[in-house]
Amino acid sequence: MAKAVGFLYPGYSAEDDYPRIEGLLREAGSDVRLPLVHTDIGEDAHRVDALLEMGSAARLAARVAEAKDRGAEAVVWACTSASFVFGWEGAREQVNELSRTAGLPASSTSFAFAHAVRELGVERVALAATYPEDVAELFTGFLKSAGAEVVAMRGSGIITAAEVGTWGREEVLALARGGDHPEAQAVLLPDTALHTAAWIPEIEEDLGKPVLTANQVTVREGLRLLDTPVRCPSLGRLFS
Repeated sequence: MAKAVGFLYPGYSAEDDYPRIEGLLREAGSDVRLPLVHTDIGEDAHRVDALLEMGSAARLAARVAEAKDRGAEAVVWACTSASFVFGWEGAREQVNELSRTAGLPASSTSFAFAHAVRELGVERVALAATYPEDVAELFTGFLKSAGAEVVAMRGSGIITAAEVGTWGREEVLALARGGDHPEAQAVLLPDTALHTAAWIPEIEEDLGKPVLTANQVTVREGLRLLDTPVRCPSLGRLFS
């Protein structure tokens, strides 16, 4: 039976990136499954109080059984903002609690970014965020805790994941271009509500450097938990 990573995904916005990525991995020769279950998010808002509630242990625990029923052998909280908003230690406790509840290895998108930056061997990154700037600043602090130097940070002021989920190729390209910086060795797009899976190689070619996007790194983190590396250049340099 194929291995499976379960993803706890907040609400509904860009969840279709996951079956798209699963298809690309299958084309690359992998048979890993990526079952996704939706968590109840409460208020859809990129605001600190709402994000702390969105990422609460109770909301995550409520959907763990469904992920396990679908064969998950590891579980990832597929959300950046409602993990880094807790800070480095708080985000660590969040995934530790998730692991205890599930009885499985666990992680989150925030740690997925930290591990992906390390895997690429880059030190200086630029942050192109959909969030309001105060929320994006919290991710800057999280990345610094991971040992990365954030040379540029740009927030877009988008409050809801629902709005982010409506963005298409042109908006995503503009976001990446606007957030890039000459000193950055990679550009990070940290919102799992943002569709990116179809365009990563194109964005990387446009910028001339690696691009890390939330759903891409989240899947990579799940594969890391399963100790199942997959080479898939259609998902960018991280998978190459």
